[in-house]
Amino acid sequence: MEHQQAINILELIKRNMESCIFGKKDEITWILTALAAGGHVLIEDVPGTGKTQMVKALARSVGGDFHRIQCNPDLLPTDITGVSIYHPKQEQFIFRPGPIMANVVLADEINRATTKTQSALLEAMEERHVSVDGVTYPLPKPFSLFATQNPIEFDGTYSLPEAQLDRFIMKISIGYPDEASEKRLLTEPSAHRSADSLEAVASVEDIVDIQRVAEGVHMDSSVVDYLLALTRGTRTHSSVLLGASPRAGVALAACSRAYALLQRRTFVLPDDVKTVAPLVLGHRLHLRSEARMQGATAGSVLQAVIRQIPVPVGMER
Repeated sequence: MEHQQAINILELIKRNMESCIFGKKDEITWILTALAAGGHVLIEDVPGTGKTQMVKALARSVGGDFHRIQCNPDLLPTDITGVSIYHPKQEQFIFRPGPIMANVVLADEINRATTKTQSALLEAMEERHVSVDGVTYPLPKPFSLFATQNPIEFDGTYSLPEAQLDRFIMKISIGYPDEASEKRLLTEPSAHRSADSLEAVASVEDIVDIQRVAEGVHMDSSVVDYLLALTRGTRTHSSVLLGASPRAGVALAACSRAYALLQRRTFVLPDDVKTVAPLVLGHRLHLRSEARMQGATAGSVLQAVIRQIPVPVGMER
């Protein structure tokens, strides 16, 4: 697949999603950036903001299988991965796949699942396969997991460990729609299409090809040095207890390339890195308690680091 073809398909998917999701162009861009980068997304937001609609619209647009997992403390790892069932007539065990076996998976309220169940998701996210009764089953390609959690409810939840947070290429928030878009939802019920009504404008094979194209987007050595300085800068900032890992740097590079592709370019600019950095690195930074008490946030620290890193000469915008 050529760059222009990949760009055109991404534009088709974006317009298709926008036909049923109003006032969320930026959020759709982030979802598509993560998809093109081949990563998973953590969506932290309150109920009713359209998280399920967003993910379902993506799955419908690319013609992929969509499964939703409602996480709760009773959920077992086998409820996600699948289970081997003995078939008397065939005298053998038959694997019955779980909901993780889909191109697009929504793990709703992931922090309500126990740590043991979360670890099953962790294997699927990182290894792209599941293990059941000693047998490994590959996940379909492409595979993208979108997990949600409510930022204001903590009763009965199990905080995601750092190892699992680091597996999410991005953490985003859908947020409330702007006033005009919300008014449109109220006054034009017919305009509020369900994601189930969307027709596919691409195929899962297209997405695999787009991910290959995104990997090939050119990143000049000066931009690589800029990205590296930014990543390493998070580790030495006085407010940071634990900075971005090397895996975070790889994720930032992948998202910068994918975002550049969505901007209809075949090369990465420092601005691409700066744009996606808060989404890619924000959930990976752990601040010192005294910094948090003084009002510092991961976002404010990242902006401070970005201001300290000089943009490569000749690549300013």
